[in-house]
Amino acid sequence: MTDVFKHQFRFTQADVIAFARVSGDDNPLHLDADFAASTPFKRPIIHGMLGASVFTKVLGTQWPGAGSVYLKQTLEFLRPMFVDTDYEAVFKVISVNADKHIAEISTEIFDLQTNKITTKGVATALNKEKF
Repeated sequence: MTDVFKHQFRFTQADVIAFARVSGDDNPLHLDADFAASTPFKRPIIHGMLGASVFTKVLGTQWPGAGSVYLKQTLEFLRPMFVDTDYEAVFKVISVNADKHIAEISTEIFDLQTNKITTKGVATALNKEKF
């Protein structure tokens, strides 16, 4: 397994609406353009947890992939994320405990237009086949 993995993605307004429905977070900052226009962001922003959901998608299905158990995730929301914007999630192995098959992995989301980090943290994952 490589020590670094990158995954490009974007979210639509339909994704935001679906996340609001499932999570119950119907804050108008995410759903109402008129309300959001009155905020420092000037337009609706994506839920921070929706953006961070890319981490579980990748860790569970792509890298290291099937069989992974997500044990822990720290998160810092540094900048807003917006619909129809290209992002890249970057994963880097920090450390591996081979005896326990557990890895600590740096998780970051970059806005590909500005190249600035929007979200960062550290994941802890177990995978008996990969670590």
